[in-house]
Amino acid sequence: MDFSNKTVLITGGSRGIGRATAIAFAEQGARVAINFRSAQQAALETVEMLPGDGHLAIRADISQPGAVQQLVDTVVLEFGGLDIVVNNAGIYEPHPIDSSSYESWQAAWTQTLAVNLTGAANVCYCAARYMISQGGGRIVNVSSRGAFRGEPAYPAYGASKAGLNALSQSLAQALAPYHVFVGAVAPGFVETDMAIGLLEGEAGDAIRQQSPMKRVARPEEIAYAILFLASEQAAYATGCILDVNGASYLRS
Repeated sequence: MDFSNKTVLITGGSRGIGRATAIAFAEQGARVAINFRSAQQAALETVEMLPGDGHLAIRADISQPGAVQQLVDTVVLEFGGLDIVVNNAGIYEPHPIDSSSYESWQAAWTQTLAVNLTGAANVCYCAARYMISQGGGRIVNVSSRGAFRGEPAYPAYGASKAGLNALSQSLAQALAPYHVFVGAVAPGFVETDMAIGLLEGEAGDAIRQQSPMKRVARPEEIAYAILFLASEQAAYATGCILDVNGASYLRS
């Protein structure tokens, strides 16, 4: 998986899976743009970690359509192109139906879908339009085991990731004639800031026991799967949803 001279945009790239993916791409020769919404210091620290030169950190709220267009345009302008996009930005807010107010329920759905699904769709659109014009590219969307297993306390998250899977497969069919290939990676629990509260709480042991490996994933393990789908050799895997959950949830 050699990504020399490739340009990569990673949304939600300042920490966790995004940071690990940025490091992995840079180690394989890519120039990487890290998108962040508010964690500027973490994003700058990530850029400092990356081997090679020319990496960027760009602030943008992908829930805003205009910000998405500006983000992609900036990457293309600064890098002179865009070869790979990783849609990793996401939010994970509890809103159990049996204890949430109607107001908080609506807010959780609006915010979650705006980032996890509509925002990702807009990034796909802006990136794909450029990739079509340049003759090809790769898009990898970071989904979740929750799209299949269910998220009882985070239903909007589960629904957004199920929608992201469907989006990925629809775009794989639409974009393959243009040599733009689209896939999704669906992790289970990962050692990230998003999950740390659960993993360090009372539920942590039970979560780790869900996998026969008795642990959750490391961000680097998810990054490896992302790089595989973004590689030249994986073109015929377009449209696939790659489960990376330590056999904690199996489907066929």
